[in-house]
Amino acid sequence: MSEHDPGPGTPGAPGAPGGSGASGEAPRPPVDLSVPHSARVWNYWLGGDDNYAADRVAGDEVLKRLPDIAEGARAERAFLKRVVHHLVVDAGIRQFLDVGTGLPTADNTHEVAQRLAPESRVAYVDNDPLVEVQAQALLTSTPEGATDYFRADLRDTRTVLDRSAETLDFAAPVGLILLGVVNHIMDDAAAYGAVARLVRALPAGSYLALTHSTAEVHGEPMLDVMREMNERGGTPITARSREQIERFFDGTALLEPGVVSCSLWRPEHSGAGAPNEVYLFGGVGRI
Repeated sequence: MSEHDPGPGTPGAPGAPGGSGASGEAPRPPVDLSVPHSARVWNYWLGGDDNYAADRVAGDEVLKRLPDIAEGARAERAFLKRVVHHLVVDAGIRQFLDVGTGLPTADNTHEVAQRLAPESRVAYVDNDPLVEVQAQALLTSTPEGATDYFRADLRDTRTVLDRSAETLDFAAPVGLILLGVVNHIMDDAAAYGAVARLVRALPAGSYLALTHSTAEVHGEPMLDVMREMNERGGTPITARSREQIERFFDGTALLEPGVVSCSLWRPEHSGAGAPNEVYLFGGVGRI
């Protein structure tokens, strides 16, 4: 999906919309469908079809304990739409680095951005081989813009930056999107270090948008569910407090209203009162 030829529009070709990127990428690891994976459970909560029995069982068990968990997934998707709209329309951002993108669904980053500015360029990154398969098939681009997908881990910031530079121009501002991904890095030093390295690599005028799971809404029941999910052997996940989430924005100027439930970040007015708080807190900071 980057544009370092063999020519746009060649399905599956490295460098084409839908392609897997540069040659020499590590072989795709096997997908274990007997173990739930966060991207596929998330897809299930959003009403998607790209999930398997183990994911649905795990998702249903969480729903029994936390019935509004799917509301949080939908709230984060709506947050993404509002953030991208703000960055394109109000901040003039025309390129995005979306790390931990998850399985493609409705209103992906490039779809929102390119509806508003067709020339927008988006590099997607995820370390899930199933996401890679779906991204190659579904993440296309307008003729004026570009989309790329490659497989890498957020902690491998050198690879993330080098590969995304095939699509993005790091001399111009970038919207860095980290939604629901840092909470899968259990070690604080590794989590804060990875985000800080990416923020330092971006030029002035760039933005960081980040969401993270927290127990500040549900308390101990949320922590219990996370412990059980981790014991099940799926993707590790942890909760951090509002103050800990704010630390990810060090080096940026937080936009109002700061780090809040993502449902409360500049919500659209519907006349139905304020949205409910959800277990994902987030914010946007200007670099």
